[in-house]
Order: sequence, then structure tokens, then C-alpha cells
Amino acid sequence: MASSLMSLVNDDSRYQKCFQLFLERSSEHQCMRDFIHNVLPDILASIGNGKSHLNVIGVGSGAGEIDLEMLSELRLKHPGVTVDNEVVEPSSTQLNNYRGESGCEKLWRTYRNQLCNTEISQCVTTGDIKSLLDSKGVSYQSYELPSQMDITECFTEGDEKGELLLDFITEVLDFSKTASSELKAGVLELLRHPDCSVESNGKVIFNNNLGVTVIDQLT
Repeated sequence: MASSLMSLVNDDSRYQKCFQLFLERSSEHQCMRDFIHNVLPDILASIGNGKSHLNVIGVGSGAGEIDLEMLSELRLKHPGVTVDNEVVEPSSTQLNNYRGESGCEKLWRTYRNQLCNTEISQCVTTGDIKSLLDSKGVSYQSYELPSQMDITECFTEGDEKGELLLDFITEVLDFSKTASSELKAGVLELLRHPDCSVESNGKVIFNNNLGVTVIDQLT
């Protein structure tokens, strides 16, 4: 029997609601900004020496706020270098916002619902990327960015915000309404597991840590 589950990106309006709530409830963008402005400049200074052209790809770039901050740091370290920026982002609304982002208009090209034909773009997690790089003998540096997300409302049946968060976490449209009771129970159990979350003061705080992999050289 075919699955009744649909991808969240099929409903762009709901995707925007889910994404905005995710930003409100998580520290993801803040931890990324901390990395961009405190660690990334030194990394960028070590790349691209003598090159007049650099290629940059953003996967899941959203509206471009974070990309622009990284590109700005890149420009500071490599003034005058031409940057060819390609973006993969499933949300048409986010792409339109990216296009209008100040400072990005001369940099961007985009491919909606399309992934670049590289092995790395086919990996889901940083763990997959590390395994791929290890198998090829490519050296890299790893960083972990601590981040948290309040998912307390996910465990209140019928809570609108909880359902939006579940949609975003699972990437499934109307997950609570379309998933089987067994699947829903399994997901909620996993989200509440000590390996994934901690409970404190009546709140369930999800471990939303991010991984950054800096490849020293890839040919």
C-alpha cells in the first residue's frame, strides 16, 4: 500500500509557518552566526589564495540571511574575487526572498528542487559526509555547534504549534493527521528519548546541535 505521507515542501505556505516557528524555538541561527563571525574568518583566510574565482554552493539556504553573512566574510578575506553562488532550496518563497536579499543579487543562481550531481550533495548528515571523505582519504576539520530547540508542545495532542514543529522535524505535511498511530507514537518516543532531548522545568529541549565539516582539499 502506498504511503499517504506527503513532503512538507508540497505546501509552501505551511512550510513557511513551520520554518518561522522553528527559528523562534531554536538557537540554530545564533550558533551559526557565532561560528561565522568567530571561527569562519580564519578558515576562509586559508583558502583560495591566488584564485580570481571561487565557487560556492548553498544547500537549504532558506532566505539567504546566513549565506549572506558567510559571503560577506568571504569577500572581506578575498576582496575582488568573483564568487559564483549556486543555491539549492525547495521553498519558492524562500528563494524569492533570497533573490531580494541585499548584497546577494550579483551572486546568486538557483536550482529549485534539484541537487547538484556530486557525491557530497547526496549525503543527509555530517556523519555521511565524514564517512565519504574517510573512504577517499580526504582530510578535513570538524566542528560542533551547540544548539537547542524547545519541542514541548509536540507532546500536547492537537496543539497547533506542536503540530507545526512536528511537520518541520519530520518534513512531513500534516504529520499528526496523516501518520499512523504507531508511527506517530514511535516518533514522539524517539524525540523524548534521553539521547535526543532533556526535560527541565516542564519543558522538553531537543538537542539540535549542528555539525560543520571543513574539507582541506577536494579534487
